[in-house]
Amino acid sequence: MGGFVLVAGCAGGIYAYQHFNGNITGVRVNLGDEADRPKSANKAMNILVIGTDSRKGLGKKYGDAGSVGHADTTFLFHVSADRTNATAVSIPRDLMVKIPECKTGDKVIPGQENAMFNTSLGQDDRDPGCTWKTVEQLTGVRIDHFVEVNFEAVKTISTAVGGVEVCAAKNLVDPKSHLNMTAGRHTIMGDEALAFVRTRHAVGFGGDLTRIPLQQQFISGLIRKVKSDGTLTSPTRLLKLADAATKALTVDDAIAGVFKLKDLAQDLGGVDTKHITFTTVPVLDDPTDKNRLVLKQPDARQLFALVAADQSLTKVKKKHAAPAGTPSPQATAKAAPADVRVTVKNGSGVTGQAQTTVDWMQNTQGFLRSSNGANAPETEKTVLYYAPAHADQARTLAAALGLPASQMKATDQYGTGERDPMLLVLGKDFQGPGVPLTVPTAAPSGLQRVEASDTNACAK
Repeated sequence: MGGFVLVAGCAGGIYAYQHFNGNITGVRVNLGDEADRPKSANKAMNILVIGTDSRKGLGKKYGDAGSVGHADTTFLFHVSADRTNATAVSIPRDLMVKIPECKTGDKVIPGQENAMFNTSLGQDDRDPGCTWKTVEQLTGVRIDHFVEVNFEAVKTISTAVGGVEVCAAKNLVDPKSHLNMTAGRHTIMGDEALAFVRTRHAVGFGGDLTRIPLQQQFISGLIRKVKSDGTLTSPTRLLKLADAATKALTVDDAIAGVFKLKDLAQDLGGVDTKHITFTTVPVLDDPTDKNRLVLKQPDARQLFALVAADQSLTKVKKKHAAPAGTPSPQATAKAAPADVRVTVKNGSGVTGQAQTTVDWMQNTQGFLRSSNGANAPETEKTVLYYAPAHADQARTLAAALGLPASQMKATDQYGTGERDPMLLVLGKDFQGPGVPLTVPTAAPSGLQRVEASDTNACAK
C-alpha cells in the first residue's frame, strides 16, 4: 500500500539516489506469450499493487511467522491516458478464480482451477508475475507494472508522513489485529495503522469485504497526506518518506530504480484526489462455500470493460458515434428472440465458442432457432451479417450480445429468405457469451465506491 502512494502521489524530489536505489528490490516476471495478453489501452497506465501478508521479520505478534506471503490486499490501479483521473479496483483475497500456469525463474508452476485469489502469490513458489497473469486473465485489463509491499510498509510510511487521518463510526476493538480505537477521528501511524488496515473482526460481518473499505479509507488519507504541502515541501519528511517507501518496495525490473520510479511518480502525481476513485470488484457469496466469493455478473464484466477502455468512474467519456447510415442495435422495432434465426460460426480461435454461445443463446436468452455452424476462418472482429428485411431480428440479437452497430453488416448473402438464417461470426474480440463487445457508458448500479478526496468516510 505504501508503494501505491509512492506511485500515485509522491511526485516530489528524491534525494540520495544511490542509497534509495539500494533499497529497491526488482523482480523479472515471466508473462509468457505476448499474443495471449490483453491489448494496451493507448497511453493509460495500469499498475498492480499487491499487499502481501508475509510476517517475515515481524515475529509472533503478527501471526504465522512462517507465512510464504500471499496476495492479501490487491488493487488494480488504473490511471487514464490523459492523467486526469484514476480508478483503484480492490480484488478480494477470498475471490475464487482460475490461476493460469506461470513461471517463476526456471520453475513452471501448473495452473489451478477454482482457487482462492490470494494463493496466486506465494503458494507453490508463485511470484508476483503469477498474480499479474491471474489479474490479466480475470479482468481483461493489460497490466504495465507491479508494486508489492509488506506489513512493515504500512508502519514505516504512515510514520514517515506524520500519521494518516482516519474515522471510526463506532469503537473498533479487534484483539486479533491489536486494534483498540474509540469512535471519532484519529491520526494513526506505526502499529496502530497496521492494526487498522488489518482488522476484519471489528467491522461489518468480520469478512474480507468489510475490511476493504477501511483499507481504501486509509490509502485515500495517505494519498491526501502525501500530496499535501506539509509533506512535499518538507525536505526532512520527504526524505523519510522516500527512504521508507523504497525499502518497502518490490517492483518489476522495468521500474526497479529510483530515477524510473521518480519519473513514474511525477507522471502520475498530478491526478486530483477528487478524480481518484476506489471501488471493489462486484462479488457474491460462493454458493458452494459461504466463506468464499465469486464474481457478480454481468456487473464485474461491466466494471472491467470500463477500466480496459479507459473510462473514468468520475467523468465518463462519450462513446464515438457510429458511422453515418449504420443501423443502431437499439433503433426502432425489434423481433422477439424466439423469432430470430441465426447460424453461429467460430472465428475466434478459441475451441468450442460457437456451441458455448448457442447454448447460452438458447438456454438463457430465448434464441431457440440459433444453430452451430462450426468454424470459420479466424477474424479479429465479431460480425453479424443479416438481410435488410431482417433488421429487426439483427437489432434483437445485437442488443443481447452487446454488439456495436459498426459490427452489423446488411447483405443479401445471408438471411434473405423467410426461413434463411442470419450469420454471426465470432471474432478474436469475443470474450464469451454475455460479455458485451460495446464499451459501457456507466458503472454498474450499486457499485461500491469512494473518492480519495472524501473525508467523510468512516469505518462502521
